[in-house]
Amino acid sequence: MNRRNFIKSAALLTSISELSFQLPMNKSLKSIRVETTNSNFERETLLKPFGFKGGYLTELWQTASQLRSEGKSYIGIATQSVLYGDADLFSKYSEAGGNALMYAVTERALQLVKKTSFETPIGLLDSILPELKKEAAQITGSDQLNVNFVFNALISVDNAAWLIYASENRFKNFDEMIPVDYRKALSARNNKVGVMFQVSYRMPEKDVTDAVDQGYFIIKIKTGQPGTQAQMLEKDKARIEAIHRLLKNRTTSQTPDGKLIYTLDANGRYEKKETLLKLLDHADKIGALGQILFVEEPLSENNNESVAGIGVRMAADESIHTESDAIKRLQQGYGAFVLKGIAKSLSQSMKIAKLAFERDVPCICADLTVNPILIDWNKNLAARLQPFPGLGMSMIETNGNMNYANWQQMLAYHPFAGAAWTQVRNGIFELDEQFYATNGGILTPSKHYIKMFQ
Repeated sequence: MNRRNFIKSAALLTSISELSFQLPMNKSLKSIRVETTNSNFERETLLKPFGFKGGYLTELWQTASQLRSEGKSYIGIATQSVLYGDADLFSKYSEAGGNALMYAVTERALQLVKKTSFETPIGLLDSILPELKKEAAQITGSDQLNVNFVFNALISVDNAAWLIYASENRFKNFDEMIPVDYRKALSARNNKVGVMFQVSYRMPEKDVTDAVDQGYFIIKIKTGQPGTQAQMLEKDKARIEAIHRLLKNRTTSQTPDGKLIYTLDANGRYEKKETLLKLLDHADKIGALGQILFVEEPLSENNNESVAGIGVRMAADESIHTESDAIKRLQQGYGAFVLKGIAKSLSQSMKIAKLAFERDVPCICADLTVNPILIDWNKNLAARLQPFPGLGMSMIETNGNMNYANWQQMLAYHPFAGAAWTQVRNGIFELDEQFYATNGGILTPSKHYIKMFQ
């Protein structure tokens, strides 16, 4: 089967699956008022320092927010990543200090929730975000605080809001709880999701080849290494060349042409397009350019240079906070969006997914080194996105298994621990009817997180 027919076949299968279920309209949504709130957190150590955005993490706080209404409790969870949220703030405080500040913002969000009635979590977020941004700036002492820091602090609150919204409106599954206006954008029903294997700055080459031996075929290479722009460029060129040398002759059954796929993620570290072009020229010189599916958030957030005509698809991530940000990036030539329902909130991600769907812009779901339950929050989003062009399936990144020291214990917190759809096989998550029937477990309470509030 040639590449064009492969893509058409995949799209047809997706279209058929979209017709296989009909959803009721969201009518007369209940007005919800939260009576009491609570929060808690756990510190999870990483196996080794995890580098991106020119910095390194050694631990990640797992936060939980509890909302109570009409005598029932709903617990949303999150993974905090201060380095992702605001790299400048991360560099100004100790790692624990930065996490404490983000947790304080979560606490303030919970206080605002108690004052706000809502019909949907999206409406709730829209209501409290303006005030929370102001208070977050005061809490952190930063008048230039990146809004991603605030979104990250909101994840556990937003997830708890989705749970209470689903329960009080008697929605039985994830599909029913998607508000009507966003259902077309999340109408696909993929039976497999490609997993992006993340290669961090210091990952040993053997770990990369071992991953390919296990079936991973989408290799996400972290670029934007520490140092000056010139030092970063030379390190990134050397890293891509080393990885391509290892993998250029490897094959996979998961892509139309049998070649492995590379993606690059600079997390906005490149200050000028000129520097990025030098990196891509080097990738072309060594024969790697043709395997690069896209480059994720290549330029700094305030860089307004056009990336149209570069020859490789550019994907926007950290720089798209709102729909207007997304439209701006499209005007600058970006051709894909990175959704982070576990970093910028499910509510905000649905908005971006809707805009992307209406403009035929593909999306992927990236990770935040989250815990196993949050992977399935992200996976529920990825499962319903249109297949990525040229691949025939949607994509998701997950790297917690490579980074948490306590990963095996964390797996046990999942209410469906051990289910087939929680395990990566041959580089993909296989999503069967059980995954959709159980909503990936996200609507089922976790005993571990319940105990945090007893």
